[in-house]
Amino acid sequence: MADFILPHALPHALDGREGIAALSLDCFDTLLWRDTHAPRDLFGALPGMTVAQRGWAEDRARNAAALRHKRLEVTIGEIYRELLPNGSEAERTAAVQRELDAEAAHCFAFRPTVELMREAKRRGLQVFIVSDTYLDADQLGQLIAAAAGEEVAALIDRIFCSSAYGVPKAKGLYGHVLRALDVAPAQILHIGDNKSADVYGVAPFGVQTLHLRQFGEAAEQRLRLEAAVSAMLHPNAAETAVTHQPHRATLAATEPVIEDAAEAFGFSTLGPVLHGFDRWLAAEAEALQARNGGRVHWLFLMRDGHLPRLVHEAAGSTAPAHAIEISRFTATAASFHDEEAIARFLDLEFETDLRVLAKQLLLAPAEIAAIFKDLPAKDRILAFAKAIRTPARAARIVKNSQAFAERLAAHVRSAVDPDPGDTLMLVDLGYNGTVQNEIEPVLRRLLGVEVAGRYLLLREQFRTGFDKRGFLDDRHYDGDLLEALASNVAVLEQTCTAAQGSVVDYERDGTPIRRDPSIKGRQSVVRDRIQAGCLRFAREQGEAAIRATRPDALTQWRRGAAAVLARLMFLPQAHELAVVSQFEHDVNLGVDNTVPLFDPAVAQRGLRQRGLFYMKGAHRMYLPAELQGEGLAIKLALLAHKRFGLTLKFNDFVDRTIELPVIAADGAQASTTTITATPTHDGYYLAAIPVGDCRYSVGLLFGQLYDWVQVESATFVPVEAFLSDKAATAIEVPAVPSLEGMEQTAPWLFRCEDEFAFMMVPPPERRDERAMMLAVVFRPIAVRQKPALVPNALLASGAAA
Repeated sequence: MADFILPHALPHALDGREGIAALSLDCFDTLLWRDTHAPRDLFGALPGMTVAQRGWAEDRARNAAALRHKRLEVTIGEIYRELLPNGSEAERTAAVQRELDAEAAHCFAFRPTVELMREAKRRGLQVFIVSDTYLDADQLGQLIAAAAGEEVAALIDRIFCSSAYGVPKAKGLYGHVLRALDVAPAQILHIGDNKSADVYGVAPFGVQTLHLRQFGEAAEQRLRLEAAVSAMLHPNAAETAVTHQPHRATLAATEPVIEDAAEAFGFSTLGPVLHGFDRWLAAEAEALQARNGGRVHWLFLMRDGHLPRLVHEAAGSTAPAHAIEISRFTATAASFHDEEAIARFLDLEFETDLRVLAKQLLLAPAEIAAIFKDLPAKDRILAFAKAIRTPARAARIVKNSQAFAERLAAHVRSAVDPDPGDTLMLVDLGYNGTVQNEIEPVLRRLLGVEVAGRYLLLREQFRTGFDKRGFLDDRHYDGDLLEALASNVAVLEQTCTAAQGSVVDYERDGTPIRRDPSIKGRQSVVRDRIQAGCLRFAREQGEAAIRATRPDALTQWRRGAAAVLARLMFLPQAHELAVVSQFEHDVNLGVDNTVPLFDPAVAQRGLRQRGLFYMKGAHRMYLPAELQGEGLAIKLALLAHKRFGLTLKFNDFVDRTIELPVIAADGAQASTTTITATPTHDGYYLAAIPVGDCRYSVGLLFGQLYDWVQVESATFVPVEAFLSDKAATAIEVPAVPSLEGMEQTAPWLFRCEDEFAFMMVPPPERRDERAMMLAVVFRPIAVRQKPALVPNALLASGAAA
């Protein structure tokens, strides 16, 4: 029979075990679970002390008990005598009660364990608790009743606490328990989460034992990383637990039985985030109702609002959820109410492809072709803007936009038909609220409604003054953190979106006109399975916990969701990336453009060429995913840089250099010098050698330093691009080196025959006036050993012989 049990199987732990007369249970993390990651995290909720102070007091109390009384356990009273050495007895008693109250607020009974207790009582078994704790039996009993309710507490016949006997389970507590019971050891089944205490400390007494494995290895690591990320997101606020993981029980109860990797990903990661979001939306809708009156209509903006809408329905809400198809393209198309709106659009979007801008301005294909036919090669952006702003053309744009706005309003009416004064609550993932910026004036004017945007993540680029709020926004998080989350939002968008093309227009009755989906069918199949897992979490959340007290649920879910989301964005796990490895991201601009969600080869090349400095200027859809395999340190560095907005430069990462000898030759003369090569990543170095206006050939004298060397790349880059914070791969010119005394023995691997071996790199073809830089990335493999010097005395003695 197995010596462990998974959480979901607890109700059946007695099946197949004959002769059991008593059920013995550990308390914490077996019967009572906390919604924090570690027990000590709860101490952050205690007023008037720090987590460290509470921990130090317990350490001092344990040392004193061992030295003075030869006890291995202490009481909570002894802990608080150390914590408040100058406090009165009344002050210490009050402080102890505050800790018990905090425990009750953050503890709950794990339902599968309670179901096992009920089954034990149905079979006529005794049920008792055996706990390693500084609480006494009365305190622990009161805590169980306060946290889980009197019905759960009534299932327990006796409670044994290590503090009463001075020894924990691992050191013999169960011997005291057996002496107090009238039950043979073989007739007892003991279950607990600590294998050392609950199996190795109990089984030698002849008691049957089961180790409760709360989480599998992957879930345990994921929760640990979430707690670590949470520490970076949430500086410990006064009287607030250090971590919040309200999803722990749901994960433990269900995740082990989910066999599909995509469904498990949706359940364990998207589930907690979107469930917390939905709870917050309900509170926001209630607040809007109280403030504005009328009805509050939940409008989920497609396509990214697709999964949040399904979660809302799966949670059993009575508030109807309406899918509204308004894309960035259609919202913008409806917003050109005058010439100033056109001018502002051009000011903000001047870096976008001009043909995309022309299409966004609702110009006919023939008119677009005419504009581009007349555009000059120089100053094309200015010429384009001038052509758009001609009075006749601007008037056509405004007219077309007004008609477009009427069709968009008809689309909204077809879904909810709001009365004047009602509130349209636009629900979306975020993160700037661009759609709301464009359509709020349109909806107010045409429908006479109030508009409120409610977003999972809100990071506005400018203050619109519109009614916008985010589950994660600047009321709770600073701008650097919000920007960090927004930089990797693509992974969230592509797992939440609907499997349909982006809307580009509407029929007169409001029926959406969509583009054909640009995303591959296989991606849609995987995404459906991910979303199924998320919906399962929404349905089952709360079933695993029995609690009599309710802490600030929204704060718990917000902080927990932020940690889950940031962990996914910056510390994704290999099994999660395997699920989305083939995903592409489509830009919601009425065009067919798609890009891979992540490409590890790009990041590896960038790191080797530029080191961590590369990441500072890298703008990727999901950069941390591309760093998978490069080590946790790299991803933590990226997280710290983004989360805190660190102003680090390339030189800040340079703590070791190589002086590489080189020759510079222009055909008439040659000179020898050394170039300082700086470390990048994974043992590679970068040698950057100016070649002026493409006149100089460069010889790299690798033979003077190495027997073996690996050359990753040799490229020419404009100096200004090389020195820029932005990645310069798009303007690189590959070098074509020749070898002298160097033999290539494998791809990128070279053997230097002697100290005179070198690699000669001729300059590239000159294309313009820009100064160029030769960037050579190499990794030393075997350093050339210089001949040992023979001491003069030895030479002299040899000559004499």
